[in-house]
Parts: sequence; C-alpha cells; structure tokens
Amino acid sequence: MESTPDPFPGNAKMTGPTRSPAIVTHMPGNLPNRRPAFPRWFSACLLLSVLLVPRVIGAGEWRVAPIRVDLGRDARSGAVTVFNESDDRLHLQMKASEWIQDAEGKDRYEETGDILFFPRIMIFDKKEERILRVGIKGSPGAKEKAYRLFLEEIPEPSKARGTSVAVAIRFGLPVFVKPAKEAPGGEIGALSVSAGIVSATVENRGNVPFTIRTVLFSGKNAGGEVIFAKEVPGWYLLAGASRTYSADAPPERCGELAGIDVEVKADRLSLRGNLVADPSMCAQR
Repeated sequence: MESTPDPFPGNAKMTGPTRSPAIVTHMPGNLPNRRPAFPRWFSACLLLSVLLVPRVIGAGEWRVAPIRVDLGRDARSGAVTVFNESDDRLHLQMKASEWIQDAEGKDRYEETGDILFFPRIMIFDKKEERILRVGIKGSPGAKEKAYRLFLEEIPEPSKARGTSVAVAIRFGLPVFVKPAKEAPGGEIGALSVSAGIVSATVENRGNVPFTIRTVLFSGKNAGGEVIFAKEVPGWYLLAGASRTYSADAPPERCGELAGIDVEVKADRLSLRGNLVADPSMCAQR
C-alpha cells in the first residue's frame, strides 16, 4: 500500500491496521426483549465463516522526517531520519524511481540509477531510529528533476496459526534535484464549459515544480454577481507538465452564467483566468 505524502512540510507517519475492522450496528431502543430465532444451519454457517476469515497481521508504526529532500549544486546529498515507533522489529527496503507526469498530469514512476542512497535495506529494533542518506550522481541540469525514493516495509514472517494476511506500508519520499538557476512559471491554458462542467488546464511553463494548493472556480451572472463558487484541491505539478481541473456548475444556476473566473493558488505563484460564458454551454449532451 502506498502512502501519499503531504505536499507541505512536516513529518509523515505510517500506521498499519492492528486488527480486523469491526462492524458496529446501531440498534433503536424500546425493542422487545426476545432473542431472534435463527435456524441451526444459519448458526453453523456463521461460525464457519468466522473461522475461515483471514486475520490481518498489522503493519508497524514508523515515520520519516523530513518528508522531502531537496538536492542541487550546493547540496549534493542529504539525510532522512526513519523512526520505528512500534514495539516490534521493522524491516524496510528502498528503491529509487524517476518521477514524471504524463500528458494528463498523472504521476508515473520509472526505476532509475540517478539517485544514490544508503543503506538499501534497514532493520530496526523496537523504538529505534536510523539515518537514510540520499545523493545524486551527475550534475544538475537546466530543468529540475523529480524522483521518489520508495521505502517499503517487509512484513515479518507470521507466528500466528491459521490463515493470516500481512499488511505492508510503502512510502514514496519526494527527492528534487534543483537546476543551476530556478525560473518558476505557469499559466492557465484551456478554459472551457461543456455540459455544465467547468474545466481549466494548469500548465507549468517554468523549470521547477510547484504545488497547487487550490483551484477556485467562480461563476458570475450578467450583473457580475457570483452565483456559485467551487474549490478543488491541487497537487504537485512538475516542470513542463500540465493538469486539468474540473467542477460542476449547479444545474439550477448554470443557465444564468455569463462568465467564469478561475484562480489557482500555488506555493510559488498565483494564476488567474476568465472565460465569457453563455447558457448554451450548460446544455447536456
């Protein structure tokens, strides 16, 4: 299971399930005090199903700090502290991948040898912490490159009897290699309304990634009054990549649309765009 990291500074804590989930049913009060009648075959099947359900062997609790590494000409290596916060032994293995985004802005990972890291396998005793070192081989290029160093838990062999399922945690640590000179830039490309869906494509035209915090869509009527506003959460946008964000215009107000304003708030910059709209854009196909 891969944990998605918080794009903002802090610690990432990985916690695996420690028991099978329980289903809690709320029973209304003032019910007759009598036992429901079940046939014997039902009770036998219920007991058999409980015995055959695999038990979940919980993953350990561990965290890393910091949750991203920035490298470049002035810092060719860095260190990350991994904390085992459980009372059990912890085994982790590491693998580096180049992080790219396709034409739709979806994350893709390709195994790479560009990143140096040591050790490749870490074994922790209970409540132990260790250092993971990360570095780069070559020199920084004209565009910032992005990688993920995956830390994957190796489940301990189960000592429990019967059927069991081991749950392992996988965390992708972002590693960025800065260019010699940073030049952030972006713009809102295609902006459209079709069948009542408002869409805006955010393009990273710079040589460094930025983190989109929110994309705000505001619809206005002919008098300039805001008749709806919807905010969509964002994500990392790598250098040279683009991603389209969308929001539904309320059907009951869409016919009043005369314009759409879009505001993108990111960690490095803010972008604005607008579109003249008309009721025909709300027609369902």
